[in-house]
Amino acid sequence: MTQRFTSIDEVREGLGKVDYLADDSIASVTFLADRLEKPVLVEGPAGTGKTQLAKSVAEMTGARLIRLQCYEGLDESKALYEWNYKKQLLRIQAEGSEAGWDEIQDDIFANDFLLERPLLEAIRAKDPVVLLIDEVDRVEVETEALLLELLSDYQVSIPELGTLTAEQIPLVFLTSNNTRELSEALKRRCLFLHLDYPDIEREKQIILNKVPDINENLADQISRIVRSIRTLELKKAPSVSESIDWARTLILLGISKVDENTAKSTINILLKYRSDIEKVMKEFTTNSAAHFGD
Repeated sequence: MTQRFTSIDEVREGLGKVDYLADDSIASVTFLADRLEKPVLVEGPAGTGKTQLAKSVAEMTGARLIRLQCYEGLDESKALYEWNYKKQLLRIQAEGSEAGWDEIQDDIFANDFLLERPLLEAIRAKDPVVLLIDEVDRVEVETEALLLELLSDYQVSIPELGTLTAEQIPLVFLTSNNTRELSEALKRRCLFLHLDYPDIEREKQIILNKVPDINENLADQISRIVRSIRTLELKKAPSVSESIDWARTLILLGISKVDENTAKSTINILLKYRSDIEKVMKEFTTNSAAHFGD
């Protein structure tokens, strides 16, 4: 198989060119996933850039992104494949009663009647692809078991067609928000990467990259305020994307420095639960000087 990257530094620099700031662990695991031909399980809190990593790797390499969004109740027919039953029925009717079952069976269980879902699409792709299996922790254990053959051998077994093996090994990223413990069998097949919220300096650089019109002082202030908010016990801490949205909001409002009133009037951009907003508003009032330098 053709190797996508020549070095870890190339991965880091390539991701930087598509505005994804990768630290050493991100660049190393992405490089090794390619060289070892293994999937990457990316765990961490919601909003830390797990999904964006897969998207950025696809953009960086020029590969097609195939995404399977996981949810409770996802089954084989939505994740892997299903037969086009209406088309099969029409073919059976067209064959007429004179045709034998063996003849009809060979006809209707062919590629022309197969509906590819994301997992099978990635396996059968002839062009380079990045497969994103997003929020894998949302599916049931039975559905998780469907992934094991694909993740270990990059192949899919279809009873009527046999085993279909990948013509090219896709880069595979699985994301998890840790809503449930994944099986040991699944974890054993993957390289592991944990993404937490970035430190102040890295979040500042992310904001500067994503919001071109912002100045360094405002980006620094935003990253520090958001960092302090995340230390509180909240139902949902602000994600990196919400930090970026807040920065864009402040620029649109013509604000170059955040004070207590500004923070309180725009806090709904960062927080999405009333109890969280009330807690943070109280924190801003109590510790105004610490947050805003008043």
